[in-house]
Amino acid sequence: MEVRESFSLKKFNTFDIEVACKYFVECEREEELLEFVRSYELNPEEVLILGGGSNFLFTEDFDGVVFYPTMQGCEVVGEDGDDVYVRVGSGVVWDDFVAWAVEHGYGGVENLSLVPGHVGATPVQNIGAYGMEVGESIVSVEAVDIVKGEKVTIDAVTCRFSYRDSIFKHEWKNRFVVTYVTFRLSKRPVFRLHYGSVHDEVIRLGEISLKTIRQAITRIREAKLPDVKVLPNAGSFFKNPLVERAFADSLIEKYPSLPVYPVDEDHVKLAAGWLIEFAGWKGKVIGHAGVHEKQALVLVNTGGATGIEIAHLANEIKKSVFLQFGVWLEAEVNVI
Repeated sequence: MEVRESFSLKKFNTFDIEVACKYFVECEREEELLEFVRSYELNPEEVLILGGGSNFLFTEDFDGVVFYPTMQGCEVVGEDGDDVYVRVGSGVVWDDFVAWAVEHGYGGVENLSLVPGHVGATPVQNIGAYGMEVGESIVSVEAVDIVKGEKVTIDAVTCRFSYRDSIFKHEWKNRFVVTYVTFRLSKRPVFRLHYGSVHDEVIRLGEISLKTIRQAITRIREAKLPDVKVLPNAGSFFKNPLVERAFADSLIEKYPSLPVYPVDEDHVKLAAGWLIEFAGWKGKVIGHAGVHEKQALVLVNTGGATGIEIAHLANEIKKSVFLQFGVWLEAEVNVI
């Protein structure tokens, strides 16, 4: 374990924002982490837990403790009928785990290929893409409770997974440092190809398989999403808004090309990227912050932007979309 003071977080956030934290705690072993949290009275409001840094926008320095868990490992811990159970360290790069699962013929996460970040952040955000959410595959989350100074195992039901959401973003925000996540993957996967252009791209690649699905989604994402090393960003900045079906129908009367995604009998999700693009924001730049020219959901640091600049751009987009469509966008990225 390493504890560093006045530590720069520039390399630990994909927006490439120059900010610092009071203390930075990098930990690879649960025992050391437990020893540390038992030595201090920590308040979750003074704590931040970082993984790949792909879901944060810093607008100022963080006057508290940043935990950076780096637990590694990916091992099969059990099998049950058609399923296999895999325990993965929170510091493992998410896409490396997806690649491992696909290589071993295990389904359940292939549609989440190329989603940035570490495994430890996936249950917090309940990451999702192309018709699949990680919460569907999570069995349990192991973590260290910084308030009680003890190790806990939290089952999937208790995590309260919903669209890009979990209990870790609300009542338990910054209280638990995730150390390991156990996933249930399928040895006989059911392919999901209905979202966007996934089906057509897979067919172009040949036989439908986990590998071709991963290849297709990787190609689609690379074609429209900027590389954070070239153009700093945090992926999709906004969630697709959940609205009542009747309201969506009224919008479709005015905007027939508006994409909607069914949720249940009474609700649908609207395509936030379409709303932003139709409102005229795609490719627009204000100061050093901009909207990506190929994907309106992605806000980018065009060079030297501050977090405040990017947050200002996000707020202007939200106001613009609300005035035109009556829909209030919610950020998927955590603004600190």
